[in-house]
Amino acid sequence: MIRLLRSILSLAQALGLALLVSLPVHAVNPDEVLSDPALEGRARIISQDLRCLVCQNQSIDDSNAPLARDLRIIVRERLTAGDSNEQVIDYVVARYGNYVLLKPPFQKDTALLWLAPYLMFAAALAVSGFYFLRRSSVAEDSAETPGSTTTPSPDIRPEEY
Repeated sequence: MIRLLRSILSLAQALGLALLVSLPVHAVNPDEVLSDPALEGRARIISQDLRCLVCQNQSIDDSNAPLARDLRIIVRERLTAGDSNEQVIDYVVARYGNYVLLKPPFQKDTALLWLAPYLMFAAALAVSGFYFLRRSSVAEDSAETPGSTTTPSPDIRPEEY
């Protein structure tokens, strides 16, 4: 009974640690936080939609990279200057390109980015279809070849065959 309680306690500790590790951590430094809570909330919303150009797939809100810090400061400066959320995003995109957006719009320059998963899936289907067609045609050819059936050799006993 004590062993069962210890194993349950160990499992609970492991789950608690896993939950603690999986909580989101924001990299915003205290000196970056705006005094106005409404502006800070808008800055956090904008920061979650902008990609850290160093970390690739992290938002600038989650990244500790110096460039992400600079982008967070730019966002907050633009907001305190009176820009709307769209104007701030447009400013950052004009400066860094569509790649800075975590969800870039579908345009000519981002079409490959959006279509690549579908193209790769179609290529995988084509390759696997070709493989299975070729495999079945090889099996049919070997079945049609005369003398292709194997007969046991006279010196092999049936249980060894």
